[in-house]
Amino acid sequence: MVEYEKTTLDNGLTVLVSIDRNTPIAAVNVLYRVGSKYEDPNQTGFAHLFEHLMFGGSVHVPKYDVPLERAGGENNAFTNADFTNYYLTLPINNLETALWLESDRMLSLNFSQRSLDVQKQVVIEEFKQNYLNQPYGDVYLLLKPLAYQLHPYRWATIGREISHIESATLDDVVDFYHRFYNPDNAILSVVGDVDPGQVFERVKHWFGEIKPGNRQVHDYPDEPVQVQARHQAVYRPVPQNALYMAWHMPARTEQGYYVSDLISDVLSNGHSARLYQRLVKEDKLFTSIQAFISGDMDGGLFIITGKLMDGVSMEEAEAAIWAEIERFAEVLVSDEELTKIKNKMESNLTFSRMTVLNKAMNLCYFELLGDAAEINREFDHYQKITRSDLSNQVKRMLTREKANTLYYYAKND
Repeated sequence: MVEYEKTTLDNGLTVLVSIDRNTPIAAVNVLYRVGSKYEDPNQTGFAHLFEHLMFGGSVHVPKYDVPLERAGGENNAFTNADFTNYYLTLPINNLETALWLESDRMLSLNFSQRSLDVQKQVVIEEFKQNYLNQPYGDVYLLLKPLAYQLHPYRWATIGREISHIESATLDDVVDFYHRFYNPDNAILSVVGDVDPGQVFERVKHWFGEIKPGNRQVHDYPDEPVQVQARHQAVYRPVPQNALYMAWHMPARTEQGYYVSDLISDVLSNGHSARLYQRLVKEDKLFTSIQAFISGDMDGGLFIITGKLMDGVSMEEAEAAIWAEIERFAEVLVSDEELTKIKNKMESNLTFSRMTVLNKAMNLCYFELLGDAAEINREFDHYQKITRSDLSNQVKRMLTREKANTLYYYAKND
């Protein structure tokens, strides 16, 4: 059970505080409701670019990392389609430093053409290294627009293309900052050996005078229900043929999300799972195979991907996956198999909440989803799932007409 207290400042900043007496370390997490889905389709990659810019210094702090390191702290951040998350840990007696640093860059980032040029080049090199010059690196640059026709999940967080980052101007990023980096568009959590009342008072001191923005309602199109299979084949200089299959799955707050998550575990959680046992170990069709979910808020993707053994055709490999899906749909999992997966899930959830940093992150995330209290109810959603629920979800979700299939061939030079 993660116990916490919550308040909202007059400027709209949501603040969550949880007591943890087991460590001298405190965690501070700041989540901004801005991810790549909020971007202009012709100006993508800004949310991720901004993650980099936020470490470039603010009005009173020329170099963010310097005072944090002096206070014994560590920090990082990440961006996805739904939000951008900044987090740090430091000794509890230096908590004030963390609040000062985070408030200053929320108050006024120090924009300069030089800083923008540096960070643009960093992001461009990241795009090239991770997505264009790495084996299989462009998979999600291909798979996402294959699966999504209208929803902004159709481009990757890094952006649709390098030119969108190259053409970003100082005015563009200043406008992006003022639209999204405001207290009423943020959730802040503090976890550690603290007094919640004192933390609320110090947060109000550091953040209370920051003016709210005009928080916008973002009206992007819903993805229409897919009724026809989509396929794409590409040839790349990679060592093995690979197969990627993706289906749309329920949104993060729907019960179907949890059912889909368990389906992926039945298929692919460890070497005892179905796909590995049958298609890797027994039939020797794949060298590796896995099933997983993207977990996006508005309805992500259920993905099955595998690297093919030499000599195995793409048609044979795909047919074998379909056979496993159909077997899952028609034959209920055993009580023993379902219990095993649920027990593993409960263990994973428990361990994921043990550190102050993970608790701080999760409190912000569940508040973003609608209610931080869901952090304590998450396993209940898994526990109520039945064998029939799994089978019925497979029949609804993993159908041939809803499949998006990427055939990734090793190019012969």
